[in-house]
Amino acid sequence: MCNRYIAPDDLEVERFWQVHQNSPPRWVKAVFPRSPGPFIRRAKDVTDYERELVTGQWGLIPWFAKEPKLKFPTNNARSEELEQKASYKDPWKRGQRCIIPAVSFDEPNWETGKNVWWQFRRADGAPWGLAGLWNTWTDKASGEIHESYTMLTINADGHPLMGRMHKPDPKLPADQQDKRSVIPLEAHDFDRWLTCTVEEARALLKVPPVELFDAAPLAA
Repeated sequence: MCNRYIAPDDLEVERFWQVHQNSPPRWVKAVFPRSPGPFIRRAKDVTDYERELVTGQWGLIPWFAKEPKLKFPTNNARSEELEQKASYKDPWKRGQRCIIPAVSFDEPNWETGKNVWWQFRRADGAPWGLAGLWNTWTDKASGEIHESYTMLTINADGHPLMGRMHKPDPKLPADQQDKRSVIPLEAHDFDRWLTCTVEEARALLKVPPVELFDAAPLAA
């Protein structure tokens, strides 16, 4: 699971993804669960296809929520459970997929017996475009509209890099730890991810190749 990442600045997002946000950017640089962050989706209110840059809460607010601050985490969603989980099944079946821009993301490594944070960048120097889902939730009491998103993850047991992250469960064998990885999208799949069918989208949910990563422990 990913619980913190660095978002690009607005100019980098606009340049790399060729998208523009009409309102001033309101996201924070270091994004934590329930912080505001940027995401890119298919524009909601246009006839033809366009990308739309949105600022929303990192932590998807499902339709049944009574308030925007949930008592359970929704910043990560297991891709294997999207069709069953109440929080995610409607956005998934409606094609509410998004791309989450990130300069880097951090994961904990416990191989020394202590938590050592590692930082993950792309080896080619480009920003990450991580697979996500979005939702729009309206507060029935105030009428206030809240945009939100979740980051998809996939099982990475056995992955030479991502399988090393997170605290292991000593009660489980190595091949059943359910170590998780984010799901990076490649530039040639950006528009496909935002427009394709659910079946086609499912085929893009893959464990990333190790060659994609530039990863190292963060300096103490």
